[in-house]
Amino acid sequence: MDAYELITRNAAEVVTEEELEELADDPEGKRAYVGYEPSGVLHIGHMLTATKLIDLQEAGFDVTVLLADVHAYLNDKGTFAEIRETADRMQEQFIAYGLDESQTEFVLGSEFQLDEEYTLDLHAAELETTLSRAKRAMAEIARGDHAKVSQMVYPLMQALDIEYLDVDLAVGGLDQRKVHMLARETLPELDYDVRPALHTPIIADLSSGVGKMASSSGVTISMEDSEDDIEAKINDAYCPPTADPDPDGDGNERENPVLQLFQYHVFPRVNTVVVERPEEYGGDLEYDGYETLEADLESGELHPMDAKSALAAELNALIEPGREQLNA
Repeated sequence: MDAYELITRNAAEVVTEEELEELADDPEGKRAYVGYEPSGVLHIGHMLTATKLIDLQEAGFDVTVLLADVHAYLNDKGTFAEIRETADRMQEQFIAYGLDESQTEFVLGSEFQLDEEYTLDLHAAELETTLSRAKRAMAEIARGDHAKVSQMVYPLMQALDIEYLDVDLAVGGLDQRKVHMLARETLPELDYDVRPALHTPIIADLSSGVGKMASSSGVTISMEDSEDDIEAKINDAYCPPTADPDPDGDGNERENPVLQLFQYHVFPRVNTVVVERPEEYGGDLEYDGYETLEADLESGELHPMDAKSALAAELNALIEPGREQLNA
């Protein structure tokens, strides 16, 4: 696998391919960044983008993880003291999950977002951005009529972070696309360069396959989960014998979250997945890549419950170092 293939493996979208191809021609020492609000314990969403950061490090990139304490404060997630304590814990969890510490820099937003130059640039961006444009970029704004003024500023700060962190590539979930598009519009107006963006997929709701897996609205998986917790959650997961399920009764599109977790979490981190089965049911199955596992589920060779059992074991192995760190 060449550098571009590794960088873009399992990406939902790249903006733009030409810009990223240029980075892939000489990735050594280039800098990629992702930002997270310090929110407690790493969950499956954090881990998905972290898995992509591990790919980027393998390709030669250095990684900046923005622990966005100012953003979290603007989003009403606690006092600065509480948020920074959470950020310290999350930093340790990211390293436990597998980020190469020698290629990773952790930065608090307050280290630069309260400086005069940044503040003046933020005000300049506010002058250039309409209210409707800011609303489109901020998911919190779209959810209701009780958004705070502070949350309007949030996406403009995300755009500026790309410049002030001096990175070559912005990484985020597909739900960050609107923010990265705002950055591509806003930064040139401030005489700054645009950077390419890479978006990771969104894992479907574990119980239904509809929408997004989120701790605020349903079942998710985090580093706090015990082995038994993970096994129970995966055993209850929606897993039809196909990668392309029919819509639900209300016409909502569905995904197979069990297959998504294999594709985006497990196979980028392990060389082989073994599905243990009794001899009377055909014995163990061994997979060196996702495509063969998906094909066997489609054909009926792999039963959904056997797939779930193997997935629970693999996820537990990936999460165990972080769980140990939390319990230390």
